[in-house]
Amino acid sequence: MTATGPTSHYALGSTDDEHERLIRQARWLAPYTEKCFREAGIKSGHRVLDLGSGVGDVAVLVAALVGPAGEVVGVERDERSIARAKERVAEAGLHNVSFTQTDVTQLSASKPFDAAVGRYILMFLPDPASVLRSLSRLLRPGGILAFQEPNSDLFIEASRPFPLWLACASLMQEVFRRSGANANIGPELPQVFQNAGLPAPFTRTDILLGADEWMPNILNSLRPQITQFNLATEGLGDMHTLTQRLYAEISAANAKAPLPSLVSAWSRNQ
Repeated sequence: MTATGPTSHYALGSTDDEHERLIRQARWLAPYTEKCFREAGIKSGHRVLDLGSGVGDVAVLVAALVGPAGEVVGVERDERSIARAKERVAEAGLHNVSFTQTDVTQLSASKPFDAAVGRYILMFLPDPASVLRSLSRLLRPGGILAFQEPNSDLFIEASRPFPLWLACASLMQEVFRRSGANANIGPELPQVFQNAGLPAPFTRTDILLGADEWMPNILNSLRPQITQFNLATEGLGDMHTLTQRLYAEISAANAKAPLPSLVSAWSRNQ
């Protein structure tokens, strides 16, 4: 089986700093991802495909759910990311996780999976429905598809009380848009699943707050793309003091920083 359509450019890159950002991000996303996968029905003994594994955080989380009797196969196209993922899995002593370096649109399998999962991956696919349709053919009948993606409209609205945070969020959105990513795919997931020929998914949206360092971290990873797209940053002031000013803005409001809302969706193939 081969899916169709290329993946879009990954605007965040694959630097060491980006890898560390992903690891930090994974810590505050982990409870929401685990809840999603448990509710979707992933359990001990399952064989699970992790789409767009990055540095391996979702694969490690799933490995705990499926246990030693289960198996996790992570798919990642970036060579540096997959090398880091393999190192982390070896350090954790996990023997039921493996990774394969390939594009998500070029997947095949010698035996069926019980589930296919992913977090922040469909947003980077020009035709996510086509990929889900192809993934469903890699699953056993009644196999699970469970994905988590952002709702950027809610994020922007939640950022409005904080002008500097909002300016940064808007810049981030523009970089993703120009790079071909759909940072607001979360609310579209029910239609994406149904366009893939799957039953309408169960969905849940979590409003996330906290992790003040998230915004400066992600802007740091996006900096090369901001320069490439010649996007204006004058409204952000001195970039060297941006992190401190973002922290000060949230602290002065005695608030928690808004983060992209997370939409979970899961269904089963037929």
